[in-house]
Amino acid sequence: MSPLTSRSPDLKRLQEEGFEIDVKDGHLIVTHIPYVAGDRTVRFGILVSELTLAGDITRAPSTHVVYFSGDTPCDHKGQPLNQLINGPSGSVLAGVRTTFMFSSKPVGTGVYNDYYEKVTAYAAILSSPAQELNPEATARTYRVVPGEPQDCVFRYADTASSRAGIGTTTQRLASIEDVAIVGLGGTGAYILDLVAKTPVARIHLFDGDRFLQHNAFRAPGAASAEELEGAPLKVDYYAALYGKMRYGIVPRPVFVDETSAEELREMDFVFLALDQGAAKRLLVEQLEEYGVSFVDVGMGILEGDDALTGLLRIITSVPGQRSHIHERQRIPFADGDEHNAYARNIQIADLNALNAALAVVKWKKLCGFYADLEHEHHSVYQLDGNILTNEDTT
Repeated sequence: MSPLTSRSPDLKRLQEEGFEIDVKDGHLIVTHIPYVAGDRTVRFGILVSELTLAGDITRAPSTHVVYFSGDTPCDHKGQPLNQLINGPSGSVLAGVRTTFMFSSKPVGTGVYNDYYEKVTAYAAILSSPAQELNPEATARTYRVVPGEPQDCVFRYADTASSRAGIGTTTQRLASIEDVAIVGLGGTGAYILDLVAKTPVARIHLFDGDRFLQHNAFRAPGAASAEELEGAPLKVDYYAALYGKMRYGIVPRPVFVDETSAEELREMDFVFLALDQGAAKRLLVEQLEEYGVSFVDVGMGILEGDDALTGLLRIITSVPGQRSHIHERQRIPFADGDEHNAYARNIQIADLNALNAALAVVKWKKLCGFYADLEHEHHSVYQLDGNILTNEDTT
């Protein structure tokens, strides 16, 4: 019995009463549900429901709807159960290709109190006609369903994807083994915050600095005074923070230079979020040589008479689309800008977060998670005009 099943009374009861249940990708799967097909034969289908969880314990279902894999369910005369069928479904949920969506609300309350109540209600509707034709047909087989490690990247199930119905799309990110973030300043830390919530196998953190008090005001989350007093390395601080949620956070307490750039060779994707122009030039040259795709981020903030203005940029480089960086000088390789207010650590966490979000959205476009109509490789957000400009399209 899995920890989720053993700690959730409704799932435990389903299993103890002989239902073949499994939990996968934030869904509850119930197999061997008898039903009547249109030719009046008894067949067995699969029910798939979202799972609403608090940690590894179920809460009340967020919806009365379930999905079904099988032929059109009928009554004992072979007539479709139209009162149950809410419509066709071609969704693949937790690896199960579903054919129908069912909708049956409990009488009175209209909501199911737990998953035992939900599953047994739908199983009874489907099984009753089948048992008229074959009294031995039952969903309670008492067969042991071997548990498989699920959501192995995360310490608890990703129910956000299952609730949104985007599990299949999310799996496109699960095939990515290694992502690197070079630089854990304001923007780099927010990149980590977003990437950590995807199912990539490993996230490598490169930064040699310590996490100090001024960092806390442009970092995701909220550092305690005790944590700041310890002046931890940034990579260790963030590895501990996001290690509460997932596995695969790899701290690398170094400044990437000619001696350590080799460590980026095996990465599937790299986010460059560092300010040092000379170091960035080296990394760009090395990543191009290695054939590694990357996104570079940066911002230039200026102080006016009474307000700040400036630009955020997101530069993308992939094999086959590199020349724009050099021919159009898209990435600044010079060190220092006395006119850039951001260089003086003005606390603008919102712009750091926006810069990071735009970079991660572009990465997800490259992965096929988001649609990409323009295939832009150079984007600039203008703060005072609220304008996002895309260039270097393919």
